Amino acid sequence: MKQLNLFLSLSVCGLLTLAPQSCNQKNDESQLKSPDGTALTFDSESGLIKTSVPERPEGQEDVVALRLAPMDSVRVGFIGQGMRGPGAVYRFANIDRTSVKALCDKHADRLAAGQKYLAEAGRPEADEYSGEEGWKELCERPDIDLVYIATDWKNHVPMAVYAMEHGKNVAVEVPAAMNLDECWQLVNTAEKTRRHCMMLENCVYDFFELTTLNMAQQGLFGDIVHVEGSYIHNLEDFWDEYEGNWRLDFNEKHRGDVYATHGMGPACQLVNIHRGNKLDYIVSMDTKAVSGPKIVEKQGRECTDFQNGDHTMSMIKTASGQTIHIQHDVLNPRPYTRMYQVTGTEGFANKYPVEGYAFREVKDYEGAPDHENLSFHDFVPEDVKASLMEQYKHPIQTETEATARKVGGHGGMDYIMDYRLVYCLLNGLPLDEDVYDAAEWSSLGELSRISIANSSAPVEVPDFTRGAWKKLNGYHHYMKGE
Repeated sequence: MKQLNLFLSLSVCGLLTLAPQSCNQKNDESQLKSPDGTALTFDSESGLIKTSVPERPEGQEDVVALRLAPMDSVRVGFIGQGMRGPGAVYRFANIDRTSVKALCDKHADRLAAGQKYLAEAGRPEADEYSGEEGWKELCERPDIDLVYIATDWKNHVPMAVYAMEHGKNVAVEVPAAMNLDECWQLVNTAEKTRRHCMMLENCVYDFFELTTLNMAQQGLFGDIVHVEGSYIHNLEDFWDEYEGNWRLDFNEKHRGDVYATHGMGPACQLVNIHRGNKLDYIVSMDTKAVSGPKIVEKQGRECTDFQNGDHTMSMIKTASGQTIHIQHDVLNPRPYTRMYQVTGTEGFANKYPVEGYAFREVKDYEGAPDHENLSFHDFVPEDVKASLMEQYKHPIQTETEATARKVGGHGGMDYIMDYRLVYCLLNGLPLDEDVYDAAEWSSLGELSRISIANSSAPVEVPDFTRGAWKKLNGYHHYMKGE
């Protein structure tokens, strides 16, 4: 009997470890581990590790659905002309009512590629800035509306903050911020200056993901209960391309999901994050580091403490009861995948490794192929899928697809991303991705590190809107006239 009682006690404690407050949860906050030095507290009632949410400064208001005056044209300056910058110049040279005023890179010789694209498009030559401080001169110019930042990660926030403080709207590459302090810097600066701060998350403009989002918003999947995303991409051929080894160095020094936004962006739009819903808490874990140290050693350096695990997984609970699963692996020979799965009460969508849809029932619609027994045990046939995707093609894709495929950039989604940024600025509309998206999607870096460092304990996701997430009811792409 004693053995049975012991078994039951252990079983109950084991089950409780799945809940936010475990049997062995320590209430001594001095024992909480904070890899980035952020102050942590433990809430015994919820069982969550929490970070502080700073009070909004007096006189400062949120920028949810921020609208600025419409522009006659968008005058842009680009900082960073390495891997991503020249392609952005090329795309803007193919977007009407834009003017590229300035190009900047630490290395002056990198500016030629962007100038070549401007010349080929019949555009005027842009002014050039270079050196360690050239970017500040660009931000200080009075004739620039938008500063487009495509640099290494550590410079994203200093440059974005400086640009906004000088009256500029900002578009910044992913991740926009590398820790919670930087996330709050972006939020507070955007609110203080009333400027747009958009993180350049392109995957939300993938054709399949746009169409699937439209299907979800039209109710085809019923109630969304679970979504998945990832960045699984073997970077073996690219590590040496990052100047000064900055990307591998960051992975070597930091645990957690350091590049979560490609999975988070589409997932959060599907479940309306800070548009009537919010991220509640996160639980993360990682594998041991095996491939990372080998890559460092191939570079001729000794590696004794590589921090980033080969594979990192995070589960997030939302205030409305959905779950989000995010993964990260840039070190192992897996086929590229962003996962992108949508599970609803009436249907399912999957992008990798095979695109497909499954439904409890496929309702008749005009132009639908004639199929019997469209079972929810498998994907619908390819002709049904193609017909559905045409029927529910997102209006943004309808408007931009031909040019996007021609101009390119990850199959066209980079072009759509830039086009929509310009479209919203020209028409005085809220951007598709705002500063709170930038903070929420980027925050997984440090939040996952905190969870992992504390034996995969649940960590509260801070409310970067400070209560304003309740102002809107659902994610929405704004269109001219709204």
